[in-house]
Amino acid sequence: MRDNPLIGLTVILVPFSLLSIGGGPSIFAPLQRETVDVMQWVTAREFIDLFSIARVAPGPGAMLATLIGWKIAGWLGALVATLALFLPASILCMVVARFYDRYRGHQWHTALEKGLAPIAVGLVMAGAISIIRLSGNSALVWVCALGAGIWLSIWRKLHPFVVLFAGASLFVAAEFAGIWPVSQ
Repeated sequence: MRDNPLIGLTVILVPFSLLSIGGGPSIFAPLQRETVDVMQWVTAREFIDLFSIARVAPGPGAMLATLIGWKIAGWLGALVATLALFLPASILCMVVARFYDRYRGHQWHTALEKGLAPIAVGLVMAGAISIIRLSGNSALVWVCALGAGIWLSIWRKLHPFVVLFAGASLFVAAEFAGIWPVSQ
């Protein structure tokens, strides 16, 4: 797989596509593990940079996979990564949607919905923790992440750019105060 990154991307991303309960953020932790630790296609710093670009760019945050594909295999890698991540889940969604509403209200249907919700939250939290660890794993990073989560939980209509700007301002101020070194 290391010799042919296009096959490697496909082998890694297709299962993630089918298991991405909770959306794109639910695969960030295993994607980081596979691309940084196992395959060593990107460094931890490059992963964080690509993650940041994916989060501020228009479109789904799962476009991180597209950026990783582009980084390791150019435009063809971006195309393969995008198709490997989005196509299987889209096909599965179409198939499941045909039968899903038919069984709404059945006991097993309700149990399935209630059971998948905490799993999705756990997967998203694992992805967030993985990104925090790659970001320096300092107290300032953890406090900022926790503060952003609380802030957005309390003020749900707050635009995310306000939180991003506040976080960026905090880290710039910390850099000038000598609390947070940029070169980590």
